[in-house]
Amino acid sequence: MSKTTMHNPMKVITGPSTRWSYANVWEPKSINGGTPKYSVSLIIPKSDTVTVAKIKAAIEAAYKEGEAKLKGNSKSVPALSAIKTPLRDGDAERPDDEAYRGSYFVNANATTAPGIVDADLNPILSRSEVYSGVYGRASITFYAFNSSGNRGIACGLNNLQKIRDGEPLGSKASAESDFADFATDSDDDFLN
Repeated sequence: MSKTTMHNPMKVITGPSTRWSYANVWEPKSINGGTPKYSVSLIIPKSDTVTVAKIKAAIEAAYKEGEAKLKGNSKSVPALSAIKTPLRDGDAERPDDEAYRGSYFVNANATTAPGIVDADLNPILSRSEVYSGVYGRASITFYAFNSSGNRGIACGLNNLQKIRDGEPLGSKASAESDFADFATDSDDDFLN
């Protein structure tokens, strides 16, 4: 990391224990007919207090930087506690999802594809290397929005660094595991 670059208080690099879920990072997807976007849900352990503190500070910085946008045509800027913010509590919002237990999560998205590298900074080109369940860092930027009556702080996705594999999340069973009980060594004639 270059020492000469300006520090952006709204940009955060998450810790390496961040888990990626709903990783739509290879092709943009449209939600409800909206603009197609690349996206990922970043699951951050509550024990990663450094990353959580950085995110809270970046949300605060985005709020201060975006006060004029958040105010819009109103007479005053809404309180930060009164607007939508991207840091959410997995225990409160997804109590039945084991992957989100004991964690916060942030949904990040972008209209341009994120750069994706491995732990040694080599570009990852194989789609099978990046899936919902891997662990890694994410470069994200927080910003204020005021659109169609909705205002708040959102999270933009910049880049991803895969650190290690993890148990795939929300994956379906393989054909081998589905039919393991029916495997035979003989050539049964199923027409008989």
